[in-house]
Amino acid sequence: MLAGNTRVNTQDKKLISLVIPFYNEEANIETTLTEITRHIDTQHYRWEIVAINDGSSDSTLEKLNFSDPENFELVIVDLSRNFGKEAALSAGIEQARGDAIIPLDADLQDPPQVIAQLLEKWEEGYDVVLARRVDRSSDSLLKQTTAGAFYSVINKLSDVAIPHNVGDFRLMDRRVIEVLKSLPEHRRFMKGLFAWAGFRTTSVDYTRPERKHGNTKFSGWKLWNLALEGITSFSIVPLKIWTYIGLLVAFCSFTYGGVIIVRTLLLGIEVPGYASLASIMLFMSGLQMIGMGILGEYVGRTYLESKRRPAFIIRSVHTKEALLNSKSSYCPLTNQDLQDTLAAKNQINQRPPKVNSCD
Repeated sequence: MLAGNTRVNTQDKKLISLVIPFYNEEANIETTLTEITRHIDTQHYRWEIVAINDGSSDSTLEKLNFSDPENFELVIVDLSRNFGKEAALSAGIEQARGDAIIPLDADLQDPPQVIAQLLEKWEEGYDVVLARRVDRSSDSLLKQTTAGAFYSVINKLSDVAIPHNVGDFRLMDRRVIEVLKSLPEHRRFMKGLFAWAGFRTTSVDYTRPERKHGNTKFSGWKLWNLALEGITSFSIVPLKIWTYIGLLVAFCSFTYGGVIIVRTLLLGIEVPGYASLASIMLFMSGLQMIGMGILGEYVGRTYLESKRRPAFIIRSVHTKEALLNSKSSYCPLTNQDLQDTLAAKNQINQRPPKVNSCD
């Protein structure tokens, strides 16, 4: 800051964008925005929050619309339906205007107090600053085990090293964001794309707290599908492995067939074994089904990419200034206004109007 009465032009400050996907997070909105307000440095930076409503079925969108946080601009991106976190994150990144962008979870398990450490490393010249979890005790034992196994497997199969215990929480310079926005693929595994982009990278450690309100929206099935998406997006090693398995099985079958021929034709020994033959056939059928499944994952991914459907559809985008301007023509909004708006949402299939009790 400059001494005396000299004021810093806000346009000279760097703009930091916080990208936060929301899916049925009505219980966390107020707490999340309050915590962010407490921990951001408004003296040296300008701030915007890009809040993505990923097709929430609760009052997440309405609560975001009626939020009026201080010290930063609020950009509300409303998707046409639930496209999933990866797509919502992509939508937020495309809308963000910051010199640096920081994705955050809406449940405060990515603590806002770590943002200052990320910015400090960024100012040292790093393009990417990872937030690494050093304590995952807030996660269940099953999630800790499966997460560790996933990172181990994908890093063995892929040429792109994906950092262990690092989620989407990180800081990325504008140069990195422009690279990510230029990528043509529509089905995105964001952790892999972040790592693939490269650039000068460092990390800061933090302890992951427990979720403040509600339950996680990621079921075991969704995590499994996300793992498959990550592996098939960044590695063809499973296909190569299955080629080697096929060669090995063919060699064993050829060898065993030779043994049978020798014992039957040359030694005159009858080779019994309908049970063993049935077992071998079932085993081979199982291998074929697994191989077809792996091949199908890649074929299916290619098929979906070939359609060139967008990863997400944006229904509307609203900024804090637009909301303030719309409010200025009316008297203050009340709780009854919010209830009327929620009731209107159930009657029409479009963005709910702002109902004012003073009309």
